[in-house]
Amino acid sequence: MERRSFLKMSAAMGCAATVAGCNSSSKDAVKVPVSTPVSEETVTWSSCLVNCGSNCPIKVFSRDGMITRVETDHEVEDIYGLHQVRACARGRSLRQRTYAFDRLKTPMKRVGKRGEGKFVPITWEEATTTVANKLTSVIAEHGNKAIFRSYGSGAYYGFASNSCFNRLFNLVGGFLDKFGNYSWAQQTEAAKHTFGSGSTSGSATITLESSDFLLGFAYNPSEIRQSGSGEGYDYLEALQRNNGLKVTMIDPRYTDSMIGKESTWLPIRPGTDAALAEAMAYLMISSGWVDANSINFINQYAVGYDAASITAQKEIFEASGDATKIEYAAAMNPSENYYDYIMGLGIYSDRGPRTPAWAEKITGISEAKINTLADDLMASSRPYIIAGAGVNRHANGEQNVRAIYMLGVLAGKLGQVGASNGELPNMSSMFRGGIPTGTNPIKERISFFSWTEAIHHGETMTARTHGITGTETLDTPLGTNIKVIFSASDSTLLNQHSDINKTAEIYSDENGVELIVSCDCWMTPGSKFADIILPDTSWLESNDLVNDSYASGALGYITAMKAAGEPIWDCKSMYQIAALIAEKMGVGNEFTEGKTEDQWLEELYQQTKASSANAGVTPAFPDTYKEAQEIGFFRKNMENRNVALESYVNGSKPLPTPSGKIEIYSAELAWRAANWEQNKVKGDTITAIPQYTVTWEGYEDEDTKTDYPLQLAGYHTKGRTHSSYHNVAWLREAVEDAVWMNAIDAQNYGVSSGDTVEIYNERGSIEVTARVTPRVIPGVLMLGQGAWFKPDPNSRTGSSGKVVDIGGAINSLTRYMPSPVAKGNPQHTNRVQIRKVI
Repeated sequence: MERRSFLKMSAAMGCAATVAGCNSSSKDAVKVPVSTPVSEETVTWSSCLVNCGSNCPIKVFSRDGMITRVETDHEVEDIYGLHQVRACARGRSLRQRTYAFDRLKTPMKRVGKRGEGKFVPITWEEATTTVANKLTSVIAEHGNKAIFRSYGSGAYYGFASNSCFNRLFNLVGGFLDKFGNYSWAQQTEAAKHTFGSGSTSGSATITLESSDFLLGFAYNPSEIRQSGSGEGYDYLEALQRNNGLKVTMIDPRYTDSMIGKESTWLPIRPGTDAALAEAMAYLMISSGWVDANSINFINQYAVGYDAASITAQKEIFEASGDATKIEYAAAMNPSENYYDYIMGLGIYSDRGPRTPAWAEKITGISEAKINTLADDLMASSRPYIIAGAGVNRHANGEQNVRAIYMLGVLAGKLGQVGASNGELPNMSSMFRGGIPTGTNPIKERISFFSWTEAIHHGETMTARTHGITGTETLDTPLGTNIKVIFSASDSTLLNQHSDINKTAEIYSDENGVELIVSCDCWMTPGSKFADIILPDTSWLESNDLVNDSYASGALGYITAMKAAGEPIWDCKSMYQIAALIAEKMGVGNEFTEGKTEDQWLEELYQQTKASSANAGVTPAFPDTYKEAQEIGFFRKNMENRNVALESYVNGSKPLPTPSGKIEIYSAELAWRAANWEQNKVKGDTITAIPQYTVTWEGYEDEDTKTDYPLQLAGYHTKGRTHSSYHNVAWLREAVEDAVWMNAIDAQNYGVSSGDTVEIYNERGSIEVTARVTPRVIPGVLMLGQGAWFKPDPNSRTGSSGKVVDIGGAINSLTRYMPSPVAKGNPQHTNRVQIRKVI
């Protein structure tokens, strides 16, 4: 069908769905003859830019501006190193996503209450004028800190991405920015305070070929990183090269990264990983193994194992002349050392040693299996230890990750090929030129997770109370509430943020946030709460330049995207939208610099082409961006064989920690413990050394165990990346959205596979299908995260007293309670009840 015929047909369908304005009599119907396409099928290259870490290339076939089908990369012989980048089912469904029924077609403004989803179409002139005028008035009355550009990862790659709005806001005085993200907040802080890194500096995945033991905590690359050029592919390649590798996986769920690839699966209760790590540490220390094998490594490269090392470091800080380090020294307490904690000595004598018997009661892993696991680690000469991001999204996530990091330190093999330190694997990436965003004049930043609180309480939030950065002192308040939220491809506006019902309640108060703008391609659950909707172009309709993102493994690549046709309906790119708003705010020339989109892309392409990091790309980059679009896809073997901490252990390069060493004892965390507010809830505790912490709604929380006896944790499914792609029917058929439960629990609750169940707690109720399986442990429910929130259209309430979410969004049940150090999201820490729906 020709594009013009498609548009006529769609317009007719839209008219027929309207109560007034169309005569539905068949005698008056306009007959549009179906015309035979006159043009040949064309081929262009695009990319799947969803936030999975790979940005797979997509080969797009179209005729007369209509996309007919998509394929993935098979342009070269599939030899590892310069292999094919085969997209997963998500990328292969991009035609369905582009033409989805809920595709936004025109700018709209809200006419009902927030969340009702009642909008009327408006022109781009009205939409951008409304946004520009409100931004101007809010800046005049409240200052630029009242504008929050919320965290969204659905379109932050490429040129015409949400970075265009950052550029706009910086040109008009800045905006309230955020630190951290929903994926890695706690682990980022854990790595910072241990290795001075950002939690992604572990040994490259392919170096597993040189390891003799893989110990993975919530490590699931086969589902998280599905791309044909991603961590999952590197993982499979490494296993094939190292066929005798012993693989032990710690996870509450038996994942697709196992299924015969593992030697041992040890199912663990959610949020208790630190307890297991501490029991292993106890065995390594109490057996004398550490003293015989790794104590010299620990003494040379780490601080905090014993009281003497803390005392020595404290004296160094006191004599440094550095005001910050002197402050740290004042907070340091040598009696809070790791050895005494693990062994139950000194100030920790009332807690007792962290024995396997102690850990068994908490983790659900038997004492015998913990002994075997510790023996395997001690027997390994090149242990590759990794903490997947799942262990960090807990109320005690920072502690989980830091405790796991200690195992690599105690083993003393860091810096060797085949060993890793617990961080996520290091990934290389090709350089891509991007539109400059400028400098944000607003220096204060809030946690990515605390923005809903800042709508009503931002003016009093401080570094001491909420971890805000950039303020003059610990007690200097942010000084303003959030009045404008600008959301760009951002499902954290509602769906991916904790406690959906509470978030919706906050939005309903229009005396709080005064303007919510959603720029997206589809009517997402969050878009329904917007005041103004700005329809974005889809990737298949875009010219752009993108690289291989952050988890593409050993292969780097650049895709010169070429639109398969003109944007359908009245959609505009984020660059065009930001330029229109900039013009109305008096900074249009500064925003565009007098360049068209084509001119920007040519300039950015030339920067990409000239980068030394991209030397050796195949095929070679042509002279111009237009020529690059005709070729489409360029790849390079990045030869990434990074070894964690090699430059420190073997090259004597100090770590960027305050001490320059691995910090078992973090002086900065000791300072935070002494100066930040804590103990607002159970487990809201900062400690200088990693310590297993009992939290609200964790396994050991007696306050909620009776009413809500089951633990509920989320996981990433193959049918979505976060909430992206949920509206694609193909994927909903291919990947079931069901809660996994063990047969023991199913019998206790009278549930069979295929039954509809209500899962609830005091925050909400959801209805989903149950799937009974031995792939999850008793006492634990596992539910794929990212399903779209959909309140029952009849306002039917559940056992929680809240309207039932028949969409099955796990965040209808999660709690808004920022974690102690990172102020991050604890969305895997939940207690719930379940019942079969009759």
